[in-house]
Amino acid sequence: MTETQGPPAWRAVAEWYRHYFAALVLRTVAQRGARDAAELVFRTFRRQHHARFLPGLRKLGLDGLPHAVAAASYHYLSNRIGGVSVEFMPESDRKAWVRFPPPRWVWPTVTIAAIPTEVSAAMLRGWQAHNGVSLGNPRLGFVCTGMTPDGQPGLEGYFLEHDRDLAPEERLRFARHEQAPEFDPERAPRLDPADWPADRLAKAHRAYAMEYVRSALPELLQAFGPEAAQFLGGGAARLVGMQMYPEIAAGLGGGFEPGPAGFARFMVALAAAQGDRAMAEPDGATMVVRQESVRLMDGVPEAGPVLLACWAALLEGAAAAHDRRVVLERTGLSWRVSRR
Repeated sequence: MTETQGPPAWRAVAEWYRHYFAALVLRTVAQRGARDAAELVFRTFRRQHHARFLPGLRKLGLDGLPHAVAAASYHYLSNRIGGVSVEFMPESDRKAWVRFPPPRWVWPTVTIAAIPTEVSAAMLRGWQAHNGVSLGNPRLGFVCTGMTPDGQPGLEGYFLEHDRDLAPEERLRFARHEQAPEFDPERAPRLDPADWPADRLAKAHRAYAMEYVRSALPELLQAFGPEAAQFLGGGAARLVGMQMYPEIAAGLGGGFEPGPAGFARFMVALAAAQGDRAMAEPDGATMVVRQESVRLMDGVPEAGPVLLACWAALLEGAAAAHDRRVVLERTGLSWRVSRR
């Protein structure tokens, strides 16, 4: 295993994409308002739900549990696999709590101060409120008792199987006066450490963070169109690339000297850490970098020039932070890295 294929590099990639997702939401809040940002978050989480929930239940061996317990157990285990702090408190076969204590993983550091209430609620509408539908149980809903952006100590609530079928607008409701019980780790489901060694968990953490962007970029395009998607997605990416470059470069082993050659080495190392393959070769004073794939876009029907440009803007921002005289010229997955 090379240095750019081990846990520190995988963790760096996870941070790269975690911050990109948060920046994408915040840029949408700033440029289009809370309503459009909530729509983007709703669509992102509903897309993730359809792709991951039922297969994840089966993979984790939870599909035979009572539905409320299965839903809460899934959120507990899947988020822990992703490196997220989460708690699970079952009360009965028909009621089970989940709680995400601060700091919230999805909103890094102070970014949480700019997340509107409706954006936070859109996550729940997109995923938790749809669990009963996916399970074929119209009585199952989610009751939210707290959201961190509103100053409450964590995102928390419970899955509840009611005595009657729920109307669509009843699948998510709020009860801010209620409070989650204490977390008892002994009552929580556990992963078999033989099946989930440290390296596998580190890769899963990387995949978990990348999935947010993998889901958000196509929905950005579908919701707002190509021009707005490029403005929002590319603009956020460039800023994240600039802001995160020192941290990501350190996670990849560091030592990337100023100039085209150093940045080309960074690009190759980053590709390897993401699970892709890239090669760099000199062409006079210019470096040519060719990447064989973008794992982030594998199997995404909307993958194409707009989403590729949004993703590539991460590298454009990183190049500006690496050396402001470095110039990137891209054709598809090939870059010429030169110096002005």
